[in-house]
Amino acid sequence: MHRDARCILSIFFLIFCLSFSFSDDLQTESLKPNPWSLIIFRPSNPGDMNIVRCWLKLEDAESGEDVTYTKAKAKYEFVADNRSRPLFESSSFTRMFRDVSRKLTDYRKTYYLSGGMAMHLNLKPGKYKITVYTPRSDSLYVKTENKGDWLSNEFYYDTENPTNVIFVTPTLNDNGFYAGEWKIDHKLR
Repeated sequence: MHRDARCILSIFFLIFCLSFSFSDDLQTESLKPNPWSLIIFRPSNPGDMNIVRCWLKLEDAESGEDVTYTKAKAKYEFVADNRSRPLFESSSFTRMFRDVSRKLTDYRKTYYLSGGMAMHLNLKPGKYKITVYTPRSDSLYVKTENKGDWLSNEFYYDTENPTNVIFVTPTLNDNGFYAGEWKIDHKLR
Protein backbone atom coordinates (compact mmCIF):
# COMPACT_ATOMS: atom_id res chain seq x y z
CA MET A 1 0.00 0.00 0.00
CA HIS A 2 2.88 2.33 0.82
CA ARG A 3 4.38 1.72 -2.63
CA ASP A 4 1.00 2.36 -4.32
CA ALA A 5 0.58 5.63 -2.46
CA ARG A 6 4.04 6.77 -3.63
CA CYS A 7 3.17 5.78 -7.20
CA ILE A 8 -0.10 7.73 -7.11
CA LEU A 9 1.67 10.72 -5.55
CA SER A 10 4.33 10.57 -8.30
CA ILE A 11 1.63 10.50 -10.99
CA PHE A 12 -0.09 13.56 -9.47
CA PHE A 13 3.27 15.37 -9.27
CA LEU A 14 3.98 14.55 -12.94
CA ILE A 15 0.54 15.81 -14.01
CA PHE A 16 1.07 18.96 -11.94
CA CYS A 17 4.45 19.65 -13.59
CA LEU A 18 3.10 18.98 -17.08
CA SER A 19 0.16 21.31 -16.52
CA PHE A 20 2.60 24.18 -15.83
CA SER A 21 4.56 23.26 -18.93
CA PHE A 22 1.41 23.41 -21.08
CA SER A 23 0.22 26.63 -19.48
CA ASP A 24 3.59 28.28 -20.27
CA ASP A 25 3.16 27.22 -23.91
CA LEU A 26 -0.37 28.63 -23.95
CA GLN A 27 0.82 31.91 -22.41
CA THR A 28 3.52 32.27 -25.04
CA GLU A 29 1.00 31.41 -27.74
CA SER A 30 -1.41 34.13 -26.54
CA LEU A 31 1.31 36.78 -26.87
CA LYS A 32 1.46 36.39 -30.64
CA PRO A 33 0.16 39.45 -32.46
CA ASN A 34 -3.54 39.55 -33.26
CA PRO A 35 -3.86 40.19 -37.02
CA TRP A 36 -7.04 42.26 -36.49
CA SER A 37 -5.50 44.75 -34.09
CA LEU A 38 -2.76 47.31 -34.07
CA ILE A 39 -0.51 48.11 -31.12
CA ILE A 40 0.69 51.69 -30.89
CA PHE A 41 3.63 51.75 -28.51
CA ARG A 42 5.19 54.85 -26.99
CA PRO A 43 8.46 53.87 -25.30
CA SER A 44 9.57 55.51 -22.08
CA ASN A 45 11.57 58.70 -22.37
CA PRO A 46 14.05 60.27 -19.95
CA GLY A 47 12.96 63.02 -17.62
CA ASP A 48 9.57 64.67 -17.61
CA MET A 49 8.76 63.74 -21.21
CA ASN A 50 6.89 60.61 -20.05
CA ILE A 51 4.06 62.65 -18.54
CA VAL A 52 3.41 64.64 -21.74
CA ARG A 53 0.44 62.92 -23.37
CA CYS A 54 -0.26 62.62 -27.06
CA TRP A 55 -3.79 61.96 -28.31
CA LEU A 56 -4.77 59.69 -31.17
CA LYS A 57 -6.53 61.02 -34.24
CA LEU A 58 -7.81 58.36 -36.63
CA GLU A 59 -9.21 59.44 -39.99
CA ASP A 60 -10.77 57.48 -42.81
CA ALA A 61 -8.03 57.66 -45.46
CA GLU A 62 -10.53 58.00 -48.31
CA SER A 63 -13.13 60.44 -46.92
CA GLY A 64 -10.96 62.33 -44.38
CA GLU A 65 -13.68 61.86 -41.73
CA ASP A 66 -12.54 61.64 -38.08
CA VAL A 67 -13.39 58.05 -37.04
CA THR A 68 -11.32 57.86 -33.83
CA TYR A 69 -14.27 56.78 -31.68
CA THR A 70 -16.62 55.36 -34.32
CA LYS A 71 -14.44 52.77 -36.09
CA ALA A 72 -11.99 51.88 -33.32
CA LYS A 73 -12.05 50.46 -29.82
CA ALA A 74 -8.94 50.76 -27.68
CA LYS A 75 -7.46 49.43 -24.48
CA TYR A 76 -4.13 50.38 -22.95
CA GLU A 77 -1.40 48.92 -20.81
CA PHE A 78 1.61 50.33 -19.07
CA VAL A 79 4.56 48.41 -20.43
CA ALA A 80 6.91 47.44 -17.61
CA ASP A 81 9.95 45.59 -18.83
CA ASN A 82 11.11 43.16 -16.17
CA ARG A 83 14.53 42.75 -17.74
CA SER A 84 17.45 45.07 -17.15
CA ARG A 85 17.88 46.04 -20.81
CA PRO A 86 15.63 48.40 -22.78
CA LEU A 87 12.47 46.86 -24.19
CA PHE A 88 13.10 47.79 -27.82
CA GLU A 89 16.41 45.89 -28.11
CA SER A 90 14.55 42.63 -28.80
CA SER A 91 14.00 41.98 -32.49
CA SER A 92 11.05 39.60 -32.26
CA PHE A 93 7.58 40.87 -31.36
CA THR A 94 6.88 37.81 -29.22
CA ARG A 95 10.18 38.14 -27.36
CA MET A 96 9.66 41.87 -26.98
CA PHE A 97 6.43 41.44 -25.03
CA ARG A 98 7.18 38.06 -23.38
CA ASP A 99 8.39 39.41 -20.02
CA VAL A 100 6.05 42.36 -19.95
CA SER A 101 3.38 42.69 -17.30
CA ARG A 102 0.16 42.53 -19.28
CA LYS A 103 -2.92 44.17 -17.85
CA LEU A 104 -5.19 45.71 -20.45
CA THR A 105 -7.39 48.53 -19.23
CA ASP A 106 -10.28 50.33 -20.92
CA TYR A 107 -9.86 54.01 -21.70
CA ARG A 108 -12.36 56.11 -19.76
CA LYS A 109 -12.74 58.94 -22.26
CA THR A 110 -10.04 59.81 -24.81
CA TYR A 111 -7.39 57.68 -26.53
CA TYR A 112 -3.97 58.95 -25.46
CA LEU A 113 -0.43 57.71 -24.85
CA SER A 114 2.08 58.67 -22.18
CA GLY A 115 5.65 57.41 -22.08
CA GLY A 116 5.76 53.65 -21.47
CA MET A 117 2.20 52.96 -22.69
CA ALA A 118 0.92 50.66 -25.41
CA MET A 119 -2.48 51.18 -27.01
CA HIS A 120 -4.23 48.08 -28.36
CA LEU A 121 -6.42 49.38 -31.17
CA ASN A 122 -9.11 47.16 -32.71
CA LEU A 123 -10.18 48.64 -36.03
CA LYS A 124 -13.04 47.98 -38.38
CA PRO A 125 -11.81 46.97 -41.86
CA GLY A 126 -10.60 49.90 -43.93
CA LYS A 127 -7.79 52.31 -44.68
CA TYR A 128 -6.84 54.87 -42.06
CA LYS A 129 -4.62 57.89 -41.56
CA ILE A 130 -3.16 57.83 -38.05
CA THR A 131 -1.75 60.92 -36.35
CA VAL A 132 -1.10 61.98 -32.77
CA TYR A 133 -1.08 65.48 -31.31
CA THR A 134 -0.50 67.36 -28.08
CA PRO A 135 -2.11 70.77 -27.62
CA ARG A 136 0.50 73.36 -26.58
CA SER A 137 -1.43 73.89 -23.33
CA ASP A 138 -0.90 70.21 -22.44
CA SER A 139 2.84 70.09 -23.10
CA LEU A 140 3.28 71.22 -19.49
CA TYR A 141 6.62 72.78 -18.80
CA VAL A 142 8.68 70.88 -21.39
CA LYS A 143 10.47 73.61 -23.32
CA THR A 144 10.70 73.22 -27.09
CA GLU A 145 11.36 75.47 -30.05
CA ASN A 146 7.78 74.73 -31.22
CA LYS A 147 5.44 77.34 -29.72
CA GLY A 148 2.27 75.71 -31.14
CA ASP A 149 0.59 72.31 -30.89
CA TRP A 150 2.77 69.25 -31.16
CA LEU A 151 1.77 67.32 -34.28
CA SER A 152 2.99 64.08 -35.84
CA ASN A 153 3.59 62.85 -39.32
CA GLU A 154 0.76 60.94 -41.04
CA PHE A 155 0.94 57.16 -40.91
CA TYR A 156 -1.28 55.27 -43.36
CA TYR A 157 -2.65 51.94 -42.17
CA ASP A 158 -4.60 49.36 -44.18
CA THR A 159 -6.33 46.49 -42.36
CA GLU A 160 -5.89 44.36 -45.50
CA ASN A 161 -2.09 44.68 -45.19
CA PRO A 162 -1.62 45.14 -41.44
CA THR A 163 1.42 46.11 -39.40
CA ASN A 164 1.58 44.57 -35.92
CA VAL A 165 3.17 47.46 -34.02
CA ILE A 166 3.87 51.11 -34.72
CA PHE A 167 5.90 53.40 -32.49
CA VAL A 168 5.32 56.98 -31.37
CA THR A 169 8.38 58.94 -30.25
CA PRO A 170 9.06 62.63 -29.64
CA THR A 171 11.38 64.17 -32.22
CA LEU A 172 14.70 65.76 -31.36
CA ASN A 173 16.34 68.76 -32.99
CA ASP A 174 19.97 68.87 -34.16
CA ASN A 175 21.12 69.76 -30.63
CA GLY A 176 19.35 66.78 -29.03
CA PHE A 177 16.52 68.78 -27.44
CA TYR A 178 12.84 67.95 -27.93
CA ALA A 179 11.52 69.68 -31.04
CA GLY A 180 7.85 69.65 -30.03
CA GLU A 181 6.69 67.14 -32.63
CA TRP A 182 5.88 63.40 -32.75
CA LYS A 183 7.20 60.72 -35.11
CA ILE A 184 5.10 57.68 -35.99
CA ASP A 185 6.90 54.79 -37.64
CA HIS A 186 6.78 51.01 -37.90
CA LYS A 187 10.42 50.92 -36.76
CA LEU A 188 11.88 52.19 -33.52
CA ARG A 189 14.91 54.37 -34.23
